[in-house]
Amino acid sequence: MYHVGLDVHKNRSSLAILDENGAMFKRMEVKGTWSALLTEMATIPRPFAVCYEASCGYGYLHDQLQSLAHRVAVAHPGRLRLIFRSKKKNDRVDAGKLAKLLYLDEVPPVHVPGADVRAWRGLIEYRRKLLRSGTAAKNQVRALLRGLGISAVKRLWTGAGRRWLLEQSLSPQDHLRLEIMLDELAGLKKKNQRVEKELAAIAAKHPGVFLLRSIPGVGIRTAEAFVAYVDDVSRFARVDRVGSYFGMVPCQDASAERNRLGHITREGPSCVRALACEAAWQGVRRSPTLRAFFQRVMRKDPDRKKIALVATAHHLLKVMAAMLRTGEMWRESVVESPKPDGGCAAGD
Repeated sequence: MYHVGLDVHKNRSSLAILDENGAMFKRMEVKGTWSALLTEMATIPRPFAVCYEASCGYGYLHDQLQSLAHRVAVAHPGRLRLIFRSKKKNDRVDAGKLAKLLYLDEVPPVHVPGADVRAWRGLIEYRRKLLRSGTAAKNQVRALLRGLGISAVKRLWTGAGRRWLLEQSLSPQDHLRLEIMLDELAGLKKKNQRVEKELAAIAAKHPGVFLLRSIPGVGIRTAEAFVAYVDDVSRFARVDRVGSYFGMVPCQDASAERNRLGHITREGPSCVRALACEAAWQGVRRSPTLRAFFQRVMRKDPDRKKIALVATAHHLLKVMAAMLRTGEMWRESVVESPKPDGGCAAGD
């Protein structure tokens, strides 16, 4: 078995190949696109395993390499930064280190979902970008009004609010800016409606989305994002690992008798963390179970409200993972007091 470390770039890639004894067999530099890289890799002696770092397009490359390699390992880039921290770093060196990690079976792996799940995730992220663009456009309109000393009416983004905006006495230049901003908002709204229609059709095919929506406060957007990014819940040995995957656990600095817990790690998809926190707020209002958990973490201290919210969102993620494992619907119950190291020390 040969072990191939691959440092991939858009128009240039470096390969380091180790033999079955871990000795350097060959180094290669491939100039060209990924098509040229795949063609060159087809000449490597079989069988071989290959390892490369997850980056843009890692899923497509994984699918292509599976037909060539005996094993394809995709390494976690964040954890590799800790391993590869060195004063000498270049593509050739990185490829060699990846090959050594593969030979020693010490690659920090990432889960590579199927093409359909990757496309689903991409559409979820694209909707988030549309919402951000819409928020930016609304802020520009408000800034225009504020710069002209005009107080905006309530419900500014309804039909009546749009008519009020167009009726304002503005200079031709400012009126042009306003019209373009409103046209941009209308276009973003239409795009978002198309995206949400497609997302609803995808979610209708996943029973897990329907299952998670039985939780008070969890809507279709939160449920679909969780299901899409978890993909296969059985890949987590315990439901506790889900919180770590989504970066909802606190950073830890422990040595001897000292154990310091800091802010949450914020690893993993940020969209799921944001949606989980929104769902937690709604769940605290609607569910006695989640409200009891929230209040126990807050300990009647207003300064701990953000801590309690993050802990509740973390708890909610674990509950959703457990529900996907068992297939059971949400049911209200009295939750136990959270453990001191269960995420309660995590900041905002």
